[in-house]
Amino acid sequence: MAANGDRREPKYATIAADLEARIHAGDYRPGQALPGQRELSAAYGVTLMTLRQALTLLSDRGLVTQQPGRGTFVAGPKAAYTMGSLRSLSDDLRDQGHVVDTVVLAVADDPLPEPVADRLGLAAGARGVRVERLRRLGTTPAIHQESWIPEPYARGPAGANLAVTSLYRALTDAGVGVARAEERLSPGLLEQRLSALLNQPAGVPVFRSERTTFDGGDVPVVFDRATILGDLIEIRTVRAASSMSMRWINASAPDGVRG
Repeated sequence: MAANGDRREPKYATIAADLEARIHAGDYRPGQALPGQRELSAAYGVTLMTLRQALTLLSDRGLVTQQPGRGTFVAGPKAAYTMGSLRSLSDDLRDQGHVVDTVVLAVADDPLPEPVADRLGLAAGARGVRVERLRRLGTTPAIHQESWIPEPYARGPAGANLAVTSLYRALTDAGVGVARAEERLSPGLLEQRLSALLNQPAGVPVFRSERTTFDGGDVPVVFDRATILGDLIEIRTVRAASSMSMRWINASAPDGVRG
């Protein structure tokens, strides 16, 4: 048996290290597709299985994303979806140095859907305003968000320019104090209806967020649903004894059953 110092690095690890060096050197830039697997395996003189092990290693390191039917792409720097603070998403992203562009897709005065009304503690059919927005990091679509604000809290946001003003700021300017929020995040797959908006094929991994925001009197004033592209945004939290509470929930169990 060879001594520990004589052990050779696996071929796939050597290939991954070479591709990583080329990514960092700018030979392959964020968003760019790597050469096809057959081309790469021939260039490195290895089997497809060995090449795929190298790509999996790069994917585990967050350097590339593998999209079935499309190929392997260099991952861009990820923005952080920060938990543990009550701030607007756009403010969080801008503070991280990202250029955030908000496209307002709709502001509609509609009856609240029954599941939304239930989250807001209201009867089905209660009136409110639905705000639909697309968040882009630079020019890249990253997050689709729908927000429902019930009457009478909707009057301020309905008249604000939500392309440049956060929903929380619009509420505050209208005299509605935002005190706390309850949020649930779960993994999922991109729905067909949002595929074109987010410029990704249906079925790619996403995070789904559902957030209910309360005023100082513990009255629900906003319910949000967001679809977050998993290859552009990562979830971060900072834990402190006095500032955050977390519960682990068995997502496969019926509502109300906690793991």
